Amino acid sequence: MVGALLTLLTLGVIQLALAVYVRGVAHDAAVEGAYDAALADVTDEEGAARARDIVDRTLGPAFVQDVQTRRTTVGEATMVQVTMRITLPLIGLAGIPAAWEVTAHAPADDGE
Repeated sequence: MVGALLTLLTLGVIQLALAVYVRGVAHDAAVEGAYDAALADVTDEEGAARARDIVDRTLGPAFVQDVQTRRTTVGEATMVQVTMRITLPLIGLAGIPAAWEVTAHAPADDGE
């Protein structure tokens, strides 16, 4: 009985660590996509594609459901925002599609 409970507890901690890893990878990919899209000679769609490509190569091709980029203004600065909707892993990497959303911002290069 105790062995079964300890096994379940261990598997739960491992699954939590995997979920935190997945979220970290997705957030880092969104940051990379935002900084890439913020460059003067790169389109927003190329930044979104870069973020999706990073997650696809790291976690698998079906992990990202949606990637959106948009430009926002904060005070006088123009910012690029990348938002990704990814799968929330519940058992291994299988889980609820589009349950997690990560967002990253980067200052846009105005080409000046």
